[in-house]
Amino acid sequence: MGESPLLVWVEAGALALALVVLAALLSRVVRRVLFAAFVGAKAVALAAVLRLRGRSDAGPVVVRRGFEELGPTYIKLGQLVASSQGLFPERYSLEFRKCLDRVRPFPFADVEATLHADLGKDPAEIFESIDPKPLASASIAQVHVARTRDGQDVVIKVQRPKIAMMVEADLRVLKVAARIMNAMPLGELANPVAIVEDFESNIREELDFRREAENLTEFNRIMKEHGQTRVAAPQPIAGLTTPRVLVMERFFGSRVDEVDKLKAANIDGEELLLLGMRAWFQCLILHGFFHGDVHAGNLMALSDGRIGFLDFGIVGRFGRERREQVTDYLMAFSAGDFRKLAEVMHAMGSMGGDIDLDAVAKDLARAYEPLLAKEDSAMKYADVIPAIMRTAVRHGMRMPRDFVLVVKQMLYFDRYAKLLAPKLNVFRDPRIMAALATDMMEAKMRAA
Repeated sequence: MGESPLLVWVEAGALALALVVLAALLSRVVRRVLFAAFVGAKAVALAAVLRLRGRSDAGPVVVRRGFEELGPTYIKLGQLVASSQGLFPERYSLEFRKCLDRVRPFPFADVEATLHADLGKDPAEIFESIDPKPLASASIAQVHVARTRDGQDVVIKVQRPKIAMMVEADLRVLKVAARIMNAMPLGELANPVAIVEDFESNIREELDFRREAENLTEFNRIMKEHGQTRVAAPQPIAGLTTPRVLVMERFFGSRVDEVDKLKAANIDGEELLLLGMRAWFQCLILHGFFHGDVHAGNLMALSDGRIGFLDFGIVGRFGRERREQVTDYLMAFSAGDFRKLAEVMHAMGSMGGDIDLDAVAKDLARAYEPLLAKEDSAMKYADVIPAIMRTAVRHGMRMPRDFVLVVKQMLYFDRYAKLLAPKLNVFRDPRIMAALATDMMEAKMRAA
């Protein structure tokens, strides 16, 4: 028997619908490819004109402007460039810092529409008030101060409209560009494919605010487990978290780099910094979980005497073996044992088998020794990671990104130490090293 005419029509209709959906998806990607190509061509032409006019330094400015024109995904990538000195040329990292505070807010009407769609109610039924002026505006989302109907002060993090669809299309473009760059001379050592893959992993995680809520909860659980009553992250508000909306407790206080405000509030900056560092290390060594972006905007001296960690969109996670390698790395570093440091890096698989570890150790010493020098020594933080990366290139090795991420957080902590406690060297202070050794022993006992 032949097929039923009705069945044929249903199958034909389903196929037609699938083709329409596929065409829509492809058209979105094609549109982004064409737009990226247009912006890229315009940038190349502008750079050529500026070079003819004697502006040999125009490259970073032109690329940064192009990224801003391409929108949130590329601005986010630009922010990665800005915060990853050593992984990218320094002049580009410096220029892309302008992306950190040049993100336009989106209309408050879009905020209200997202809240209504995701929370299933009129925002006025949940919140007594919402400040229409953003507290902060970023590439992925913006934050508004609010108060719930039961009188709790909160902040609302709301995702940019249609950002997820735009990111998906842009990631396809970036993957193709990375493969092309990888085929160029020295391209493989720069590892553009891995950079884009890492960027993709991070941005996908950041696009689901439920994951950030889980990270906030996990951090607070770890602090409770270790009796850290003066260290906290904002508590997510039950029932008010979706992939695009995160409502959480509002913290009051000052950034850790606002020295005058801390002094006026009679806050012991050194004590608070040591407290925050101990908490960070406990998360890293005992749980393989750590805040991956402790810049000054994400670390607060709270008005009630606690230290607050904000924005858990970027976190690092290590398995047991990696944790042990990290702690060996940190202890060798603090002791100035650069031969051991080279051995640890070799064990991580970031070097080939045929390597001169003594030569690597000498180069690592030159890169790292400024961090271990006496407290009042002059040091440019911007030079440290680039020096480490030059050592990596010289010896044909790849620095694992998770280790670069750890070093980056340590540089943040040392920068705060220079502001809050100039005599404190976070890489050699006996209190920090003793706490680190204690945590290492506990980690080994747990693993036994």
